[in-house]
Amino acid sequence: MDSYMALWMFLAVFVVLLSGYPVAFVLSGTALMFAALGLQLDAFDADFLMALPNRLFGIMNNETLIAVPLFVFMGVMLERAKIAESLLEAMSELFASVPGGLGIAVTIVGMLMAASTGIVGATVVTMGLLSLPTMLKRNYDPAISCGIICASGTLGQIIPPSIVLVLLGDVISSAYQQAQLEMGVFAPETISVGDLFAGAILPGLLLVILYLIYISVTAWLSPDKMPKPDITERQQTGFYWRVAKSLLPPLMLMLAVLGSIIGGLATPTEAASVGAVGALLLAIISKQLSKDTLQEVMRDTTRITSMVFMILIGAALFSLVFRGFEGDELIIELLSELPGGKVGAMFSVMLVMFLLGFVLDFIEITFVIVPIVGPVLLTMGVDPVWLGIMIALNLQTSFLTPPFGFALFYLRGVAPDEVTTGQIYKGVMPFIIIQLLLLGVLAYFPEIATWLPSYIYA
Repeated sequence: MDSYMALWMFLAVFVVLLSGYPVAFVLSGTALMFAALGLQLDAFDADFLMALPNRLFGIMNNETLIAVPLFVFMGVMLERAKIAESLLEAMSELFASVPGGLGIAVTIVGMLMAASTGIVGATVVTMGLLSLPTMLKRNYDPAISCGIICASGTLGQIIPPSIVLVLLGDVISSAYQQAQLEMGVFAPETISVGDLFAGAILPGLLLVILYLIYISVTAWLSPDKMPKPDITERQQTGFYWRVAKSLLPPLMLMLAVLGSIIGGLATPTEAASVGAVGALLLAIISKQLSKDTLQEVMRDTTRITSMVFMILIGAALFSLVFRGFEGDELIIELLSELPGGKVGAMFSVMLVMFLLGFVLDFIEITFVIVPIVGPVLLTMGVDPVWLGIMIALNLQTSFLTPPFGFALFYLRGVAPDEVTTGQIYKGVMPFIIIQLLLLGVLAYFPEIATWLPSYIYA
């Protein structure tokens, strides 16, 4: 009876989400309603609700999560400082004589901005506003243009420093410790955000390389879809200085943040504070900082951070009630009985997360789904770093998949009227295939994600 209540509660959340009500309140409201029903039916122990204050106090004292508002501030400030605009202009000039040069430039700038902001919506919207009109003006195929922008904008899911990896690092660390305790290991090993950052570098770079190969091959086979400009601006005085001036500051900032974490010189929170101050300095140097800009950045940072932590609180309440109905035991039973053992369980979880990615943001999946399935998979012997990277790459793929991919909605909101929704869907399909291909390669060769962390932290 209890396990079935957990299942009904899970289904009720998705039904209520279709109403468009805020996710944080859907999670907490549904959990409280089922807890009240369970108390009436004598199927739920109220002691589980008594554990909520301790959960909230743990969230407040979690130093890793302090990195979230700092990374958000860094990303929003870089966006407001028009770093992407100057980068796009410089990269477009640099690759002007290369087939598909503008597409390559947009991908590289999208990669750099995705790594800076870590917020998919902000990156896709920014790149859509800046690059899509330019690509259409240069007679680029609308479908290919939209595909490049959506795909490069979602790179913030996998390329560190990424908010997704910060949140996943905290959740998987807790799940890993829980799994080790269940296996009788009373001196559990820990997994840090730095481990996930190091594990994501090679898969992230490999994904960008695959994007660039696809763009170059398409431009070579179909030059009419990505024509080269008639005139290059490289002969202009100071061209390479402009490129260096646009590229080096954000690149140095990202290397400082990522390098300090991976090198063990700073915690993610300390590195995030360096990134926030660095973004502020870049805005000052580029003369884009004003009182109004600072107020807008602070408002956006507060709004996004509040959303993240409200969802985290709602997910904590949902998780407690779910466990009160023995839902965790139901998940363990279901995954353990799947054919194929660890491989079958992992495939099933990845498939479910991919489908959930159509209707839920990565934050909800990270806080609701991962704590439930994570300990089970880790108990089966799944590597925690590999699991985190697989989840991040999987959710990135679902961001692109029609008809509900979030990145598609973001671009549709800023795309010109002459660009149809069908063209956006058509444009992202090759990039979805590339991501699924990489997901399969990573599943077959976990060392791509696990080698660098084991080498650095050996």
